[in-house]
Amino acid sequence: MAVFGPRANLLMNAVLAGAAGIAAFLLLMIWVVPVMGYNTGERYTPPQPVPFSHRHHVSGLGIDCRYCHTTVETSANAGMPSTEICMTCHSQIWTHADVLAPVRQSLAQDEPLRWTRVYELPDYVYFDHSIHIAKGVGCTECHGPIGDMALTWKATTLYMSWCLDCHRDPAPRLRPRNEVFNPHWVRSKRTPSGIQLMAEYHIPNRNLTDCGVCHR
Repeated sequence: MAVFGPRANLLMNAVLAGAAGIAAFLLLMIWVVPVMGYNTGERYTPPQPVPFSHRHHVSGLGIDCRYCHTTVETSANAGMPSTEICMTCHSQIWTHADVLAPVRQSLAQDEPLRWTRVYELPDYVYFDHSIHIAKGVGCTECHGPIGDMALTWKATTLYMSWCLDCHRDPAPRLRPRNEVFNPHWVRSKRTPSGIQLMAEYHIPNRNLTDCGVCHR
């Protein structure tokens, strides 16, 4: 009497093909998921109470970053715009636009808008916006092409290795201080070299990768 029926080979082949397919899918996910930025949120656009466009306000209207992010030069936190800052303009233009209803409600109820953070560091990581601005690191070095973003998305992984790449060799990332907030700045032959800017800004050639720089 046969131990296996006539369909045993067909069933076994189907099982092996299914197992191979699952294994191939898992291997593909191991490669694809990091590229997609699923784990880091890279290229992810979180929902916001108001669909604010940097492309329109910064590149289109020429509004300086510091007008909304008022503490970026003086503190670790860049600061988020208050409702009063938004209404400085929008009490005059687009006053009754439906898209700005949350802003008007925020002002009427004296409650701040609850913006969703695009970049979020762990509690054990210290990052100071002001020192990077003072040393000639432009906004786009971390925030990507922010001036061209219709909706703000996360441009970088924020992996420690990403931070260390810059700390090990900051020179190529530096620019003149008066260009730090220019989202379309491009290095030219007239631009001082990175080495010259390091000397001008008193950036040391060592100790930038010490643990205590970022973990305090």
